[in-house]
Amino acid sequence: MAGRRRKKFKLLAETIEDGTRASAGQPDEQETHFELPTEILELIISQLTFRDNICASAVCRRWHSVAISVRKVNKPPWLMFFPKVGDLYEFYDPSQRKTYWLELPKLRGSRLCYAKYGWLLLYKPRTQRMFFYCPYTREKIKLPRREFGYQIVAFSAAPTSPSCILFTVKHVSPTLVAISTCHPGANEWTTVNYQNRLPFVSSIWNKLVFCNGLFYCLSLTGWLGVYNPNECTWDVLSVHPPRCPESFFVKNWWKGKFIAEHNGDIFAIYTCSALIPVVYKLDQTNKVWTEMETLEGSTLFASFLSSQARMDLNGMMRNNVYFSKVRYYGKRCVSYSLDSGRYHPRNQCYDWGEQDPYESIWIEAPEDLSTFL
Repeated sequence: MAGRRRKKFKLLAETIEDGTRASAGQPDEQETHFELPTEILELIISQLTFRDNICASAVCRRWHSVAISVRKVNKPPWLMFFPKVGDLYEFYDPSQRKTYWLELPKLRGSRLCYAKYGWLLLYKPRTQRMFFYCPYTREKIKLPRREFGYQIVAFSAAPTSPSCILFTVKHVSPTLVAISTCHPGANEWTTVNYQNRLPFVSSIWNKLVFCNGLFYCLSLTGWLGVYNPNECTWDVLSVHPPRCPESFFVKNWWKGKFIAEHNGDIFAIYTCSALIPVVYKLDQTNKVWTEMETLEGSTLFASFLSSQARMDLNGMMRNNVYFSKVRYYGKRCVSYSLDSGRYHPRNQCYDWGEQDPYESIWIEAPEDLSTFL
């Protein structure tokens, strides 16, 4: 694939030169070698994906220099840890393997619910108050009071966006679920009961993700429920659950399931203490989960409450699943490479039953490090 891409870019360069000679109407041997102006070349290459940028850099030395100058490498999310005591919060950067700290007294007594777009969604049981909080800017956005258990609550966009909607689903009976929604600025939550089609079983172990204008809910039993916030409809898709690995159903097996989305694609990750992770991608056309042997250059970051996906990270991080566990005194994040087929650090299997699922979460990396200790 890479060879074909390099050939394509070389042909592009030759076509540009040949076209210029033809338009000038002069013989090739009398033609001065033509080169695109650097500004135009930078503009063209800057629009390429990370993978195509790499291929363009192989055309010639000049293209290599330009490709390097405009190459965009995305940042991975950071892993945020909630302390059991005190107000000092730890942030781990998996790309640099560095740890930073922030003192956040306003989060005292709160419980994690979700994280996305650089915002935390938290709940204070004592006041029954749910709120958004950005740990980097200290900005806080309150939401209407409501009593919540331990169910996960997802949101569709940053709370500063008018399209932000919060969503959670709760079990009422085997054939009934209660869906609650809200948006920043609202005076109260809206709760509506919907008929539920078995074998979907809602529980506090639901995994939620927002994708293509819909909220997807991966249930305890692996069935996928879908809520359309615009039409206020709930449906259980006729998609059989991902195939569980043999001996998957061990103690705390429900803690080893994760769901993430990226550019319209939905991924599910299944793992437990003694098994390698299995990654599935939802084929939305054929209504089936497809096991992936490669992540095609992307990277998944799995945590109990919310998981994320990234493209165009630096080379060592691509095609890996990163888990919310740090070993060797904060020096290495536990990850699984689909290329090598093993954990890093070696023999570091991850037992989700060992860890409090509410103690850590992946959050977007900050733009400014000056506020960190």
